[in-house]
Amino acid sequence: MIRQKLAALLLLSGLLAINTIDSFADAPDSTYLFSYVSNKNGGRNGLHFAWSSDGKQWKEIGPEYRFVGSDYGPWGAEKRMIAPYLTKTADGLWHCVWNLNEKEGRLAHVASADLIYWKRQSYPKVMEEGNCLDPEISYNEATKEFLLTWLMAASAHDTVVYCTTTKDFKTYTPTKKATAGSRINNRSSQMLADGSIKGVVTKVPKSETDRLKNARDLNEYRQQKYDERTESDAIRFAGLQPVEASITIDKNESKAISDLLVGVFFEDINYAADGGIYAELVQNRDFEYDPSDTQGRDRSWNSTKAWSLTSEKGSLTIDTVAPIHPNNPHYAVLSVKEKNSVGLANAGFDGIVVKKGDAYTLSLFARQKEGNRGKLVVRLLGKDGTVYGESKLPTLSSAWKQYKAVLKATADATDASLVVVPQEAGTVALDMISLFPQKTFKNRANGLRADLAETLAAMHPRFVRFPGGCVAHGEGLENMYRWKNTIGSLESRKPQRNIWNYHQTAGLGYFEYFQFCEDIGAEPLPVLPAGVPCQNSPGGQQGGIPMCDMDAYIQEVLDLIEWANGDAKSTWGKKRAEAGHPKPFNLKYIGIGNEDLISDVFEERFEMLFQAVKEKHPEITVVGTVGPFYEGTDYEEGWDIASRLGVPMVDEHYYVSPGWMIYNQDYYDTYDRKKSKVYLGEYAAHLPGRPNNLETALAEALYLTSVERNGDVVSMASYAPLLAKEGHTQWNPDLIYFNNTEVKPTVGYYVQQLYGQNAGNEYLTSRIKLSNNREQVKNRIAASVVRDSKSGDVIIKLVNMLPVSVKSTLHLEGLVSDSSKTTKTILTGSPADKKLQPQVSEIKITPSFDYEMPGYSFTVLRITSK
Repeated sequence: MIRQKLAALLLLSGLLAINTIDSFADAPDSTYLFSYVSNKNGGRNGLHFAWSSDGKQWKEIGPEYRFVGSDYGPWGAEKRMIAPYLTKTADGLWHCVWNLNEKEGRLAHVASADLIYWKRQSYPKVMEEGNCLDPEISYNEATKEFLLTWLMAASAHDTVVYCTTTKDFKTYTPTKKATAGSRINNRSSQMLADGSIKGVVTKVPKSETDRLKNARDLNEYRQQKYDERTESDAIRFAGLQPVEASITIDKNESKAISDLLVGVFFEDINYAADGGIYAELVQNRDFEYDPSDTQGRDRSWNSTKAWSLTSEKGSLTIDTVAPIHPNNPHYAVLSVKEKNSVGLANAGFDGIVVKKGDAYTLSLFARQKEGNRGKLVVRLLGKDGTVYGESKLPTLSSAWKQYKAVLKATADATDASLVVVPQEAGTVALDMISLFPQKTFKNRANGLRADLAETLAAMHPRFVRFPGGCVAHGEGLENMYRWKNTIGSLESRKPQRNIWNYHQTAGLGYFEYFQFCEDIGAEPLPVLPAGVPCQNSPGGQQGGIPMCDMDAYIQEVLDLIEWANGDAKSTWGKKRAEAGHPKPFNLKYIGIGNEDLISDVFEERFEMLFQAVKEKHPEITVVGTVGPFYEGTDYEEGWDIASRLGVPMVDEHYYVSPGWMIYNQDYYDTYDRKKSKVYLGEYAAHLPGRPNNLETALAEALYLTSVERNGDVVSMASYAPLLAKEGHTQWNPDLIYFNNTEVKPTVGYYVQQLYGQNAGNEYLTSRIKLSNNREQVKNRIAASVVRDSKSGDVIIKLVNMLPVSVKSTLHLEGLVSDSSKTTKTILTGSPADKKLQPQVSEIKITPSFDYEMPGYSFTVLRITSK
């Protein structure tokens, strides 16, 4: 799909660059091509090309235009391409090898037919000890084998040559020492604009360099369009008069579209779960915080994080002997010199907020280790010593026991602490100290923060994807999100490091996710790892679940379906019933994988998982993955796998500029309707500085009109990320910001809400005729018309991203009568505005009526059926 579009655009680029090509009319039929990486950023800029007619005077194709980059290792610093070696074989295929860093015994390989589209990368481990430097590749026609050689640094001044052979870049012969004579040694230094750079010179047909230059030109041409921003509209649209539009809606030309189109994607990023929508008020309740949670960046991040003593008449230590559960091995030991002299205080997540008259449920595990068995007093205490609530627990046992109490707040407070005070001298062990408001969403125990959950519910999402994107497959095998670790009693759940560098208690687990979906009438869409960790893990995805363990992991996925849908007497259905939900959750969808690197390691494991679910549960729709971008290797390779296997739906992701959304409203128009459906799982419009303002919101509204138009192939769509806590934000923009007392929906939130509240399952064709057909004008005006078969309502969405109004006439003959009730909701203002809200009013319409769309506006007209 994308490659066909690219071919057409390359042709366009060739036409645009005709003057450049004509200037070489008398040039020779061949040129020299120099492949290299720049001297900047330690090889992180990827593969570049320069060309020359004489092999002496070089012209960069760019400059700094990257044709392919390494995708090995963690984000940023580790994704390096060092000393690339490029060669072309007799079959016309280009092969490039490089070393990844200065320490690992791995090489990298990628192939391409045209140096523009590159196949999947592989990173074979060829050295058990030592590194791989300056690799080379050659082909032996007689043996049909590729020979790879490289240097290993035996010392600071000495290198040893090693080699291996392969026929398919999947299996390799045992590594052995080689001689210096086996090396080609044809890297050379050439003088470019930034100085002397080492690379490989290859003689190629002139058409080869022309195609590379055209690809570069195409990218620049597209990027100029995608970089268009409203801050330049005064110049771009200088002198533009209000545009006239005639919009005709044909009631007889319609098609069914997905009734699940608009949903939400929840990921525990930006403190979205613990400290966010999960209503627990105590931070580090399990004493399981560890420096590794933050990758050592926060020295205070340990088992005592957020905890302190109220006086010096006691001591706090952490123990692991005989814990309440092996999954939570750490607990606090509070030694008290004098009775009622010291308390263990928790500061919560930026303080504990309580409201006058509200009740809060306290629970903890405790045992008296030494001294007289006494009672515990628990208090909500202000910084000035004010007691906002208090309760006394029964006399402690010498064995672990759970204790509960209810504290009723006597006043409002935003910075309270929870304090546990032993009433006798001695030593007390404490763990799983928890405080929940009783007013959670739907009053659920272990529930969700009511105002945040209500804000999500107000979007009317048709589905909820969880538990995340990168959180799902984790950073490394040990960090993968395993659903079984998140069910059962809280003390038995297994916490772990969050990939976004904090802590996950797993208190918000699979049961709570499914319960929330049921509470808001949304389909649950759990996403499970495809047997591989995040491609940005150390070592990339080469550490997939060992094949000897894949059967057990496949069973884990199948067990989830039984847990969600099985009879209450089944093995896993019984566990769901014991948690308080005897009826099945009616799970219909499962995601396998999240924007993974489409490697051989991934493909093998994904296919095993997909085939197992398909065989055992054909009623379940499996959602595959096609990488993190709207084009490129992972996208193409992911779609190839989906087409080969017949995967019913794939998950596409892209974060793009508003300009991209303006100029790609035809993105799904040419998708093959006989192939996989699409779940647009993560998308957002990004501007420099990453604001969420009216400009980004309108771009998303504009693009969503085309998603609705293609609702027969796009089955689901969800903005990302969803939630962000102020002061703890790792990613911007987000849909909803919040702190401990406020929820702050963004302008983008209201666009999503308007689409969610005004969804339909039938798309009605509409045609727009404009008085101004300039590309930059017509691409900023869009309409979408849907009908909700349940209510019979017709919903018209109108977007105007121009600085001038659009004077439209809407032709609705046969759809409405003169007495039709219509609700108008409009979102409009300055593009930089961040605090706008929709304005709602009632208007009268006729089968043909005039409506003026204000500049920079999104309007929804809901016409109520009789």
